Amino acid sequence: MAAGKEIRNKIRSVENTRKITKAMEMVAASKMRKAQDRMRTARPYSRKIRNIAGNLAEANPEYSHPFMIKRDVVKKVGLIVVTTDKGLCGGMNTNVLRAVTLKLRELEQGGVPCDVVAIGSKGAGFLNRIGANLVSQVVQLGDTPHLEALIGPVKVLLDAYQAGEIDVVYVFYTRFVNMMTQEPVIEQLVPLTPEKVKPDKGTHSWDYIYEPDPQTVIDELLVRYLEALIYQAVAENMASEQSARRMAMKAASDNAGNVIAELRLLYNKNRQAAITQELSEVVAGAAAV
Repeated sequence: MAAGKEIRNKIRSVENTRKITKAMEMVAASKMRKAQDRMRTARPYSRKIRNIAGNLAEANPEYSHPFMIKRDVVKKVGLIVVTTDKGLCGGMNTNVLRAVTLKLRELEQGGVPCDVVAIGSKGAGFLNRIGANLVSQVVQLGDTPHLEALIGPVKVLLDAYQAGEIDVVYVFYTRFVNMMTQEPVIEQLVPLTPEKVKPDKGTHSWDYIYEPDPQTVIDELLVRYLEALIYQAVAENMASEQSARRMAMKAASDNAGNVIAELRLLYNKNRQAAITQELSEVVAGAAAV
């Protein structure tokens, strides 16, 4: 029964695949909880910096940091693309890279050149394939992002913005909504809008003692705030990655179970047909005798 043996081999192969996807689902679920905790603990830090920077900006309206000054004409744009280092996470990277492609096409039609920074192997590979001007990249961040590994590549665009070579910088990443939903996001990193650094409603407008002076403090705070925004984007992306991978592996395990059930049904039908045929031959032979 060659057909039956072939079906048994297929069943065994799919069962082995289901064991792998089930294990990957459990690993992703464990990493997802840690990534979510890391993402949530990073939020209060950036919120506190924003409140302090907003209070300082309101107390010193005569000084505006270059990161808060909007350029009248956009001659060049910088993009920061945050993706994953690994695949098997559904359409998460595809959705972000589709948004990046649309933005690049829009800038190209407007005659605006663009410098791109890639965070993650998937984004770096894609940008190299389409011929984007990739000025820096950071890959293989692991399961825990470290700020010192992110600042170097991103600082290339921030320094170019302060030097007047770039007029606006956008960051693309995937925001974690819940375990079932992750959405691609495009945010303007610089120039910072007044709404971006505005203190939360209901917070008291504090007066501070400055050391050495308000300008230096505001400069340092805004740099730390941008670093916090980048870290938060990467943390959100990692939480989204593990959640998307868990759902993708669960779907793969469920599909493998359905395939196994169909193959077993087909095997049993073929086996029953073979038994029925043998019985018919025996009965026909006995009747002939």
